[in-house]
Amino acid sequence: MQTLNWLQDYWLTSDQKIENRTYETQNEDYEGMTFTISGETFRSRLAKKTPKKKGYFVVFWEKDPQNKNQPYAFLEAPNQLIVIVKDAEKQGCFLFPKEVLLQQGILSSDTSKGKMALRVYPIWETDLNASAARTQKWQTKYFSDYTNK
Repeated sequence: MQTLNWLQDYWLTSDQKIENRTYETQNEDYEGMTFTISGETFRSRLAKKTPKKKGYFVVFWEKDPQNKNQPYAFLEAPNQLIVIVKDAEKQGCFLFPKEVLLQQGILSSDTSKGKMALRVYPIWETDLNASAARTQKWQTKYFSDYTNK
């Protein structure tokens, strides 16, 4: 699994280890999983490059009791979402706190419908349309570039 290897090679310190790992089979194409590190809860995804649109796409949903897709809920969400981006020699990750995902309308709550997918724009993405540029602007604060590491 690319995500797990990437986290161990680039993101974790030598004294940290991934525990309580659970793979999210409904999002296996994006290597979806949840885990803890030092008591902190995480959900991770491997973003995919799309051929016709700038940025990288990642799904972000679960099944409800009626087996229908639904956005993740804020109250049940792990503390952080890690989205790993790998594109040839470029690589990095976004680390979004769940409060930010709620503010951006991605997690569902009493006041937000939530979203079932997300497009991310690393700092190397340029010449974006106005909407993508606005999204990149808020996302940049949560991005770390590991291209030359």
